[in-house]
Order: sequence, then C-alpha cells, then structure tokens
Amino acid sequence: MRIRHKPLGDRNLIGSRVEQRRLALGFRQKELLTQLQVRGIDMTASGLSKLEGQVRIVTDKELKGLAEVLHVSYDWLLGIPNEATTV
Repeated sequence: MRIRHKPLGDRNLIGSRVEQRRLALGFRQKELLTQLQVRGIDMTASGLSKLEGQVRIVTDKELKGLAEVLHVSYDWLLGIPNEATTV
C-alpha cells in the first residue's frame, strides 16, 4: 500500500470514510472497484484514489454503490452521527 503524500482535499465528505472502511474490510482498491463495477458503477483506479483523497466529487450513484459494497449507511459515509448507523 502506498502512503498518501498529498494532503486531503475538500471536494467530498466521504473519501476518508471510504478508505477507512475499505481497509477495515481488507479490500484492496481493485477489489472495491470490481464490486462497484458489478453494480454498474464504472470507476477507474485513479478515480477511486482521488475520491479517497477527497480531490474529486462523488456522484449519488457512487454514494449508493459504495454504501452497498462497504455495508454502511449513507449517514455513516457522510459522517452524520446516528445511533442506527451500520458499521
């Protein structure tokens, strides 16, 4: 795994959460991308890296797919406190 050299951006709220959960599940980026593609979300490795680095925006379809693949709620990805949030 490469270490991020650039600071996190400010283009999305979920990037750091996506990376945190992906790592907790033991997924490599390639595995996450494959699961997203099964759900009809075509994202490149560069796109996922930029998403996790918070330097690109996230579409609503991507948010939905990421929540499904990572088994978390939208609220959790967005950092909204909620007792019922799945982790």
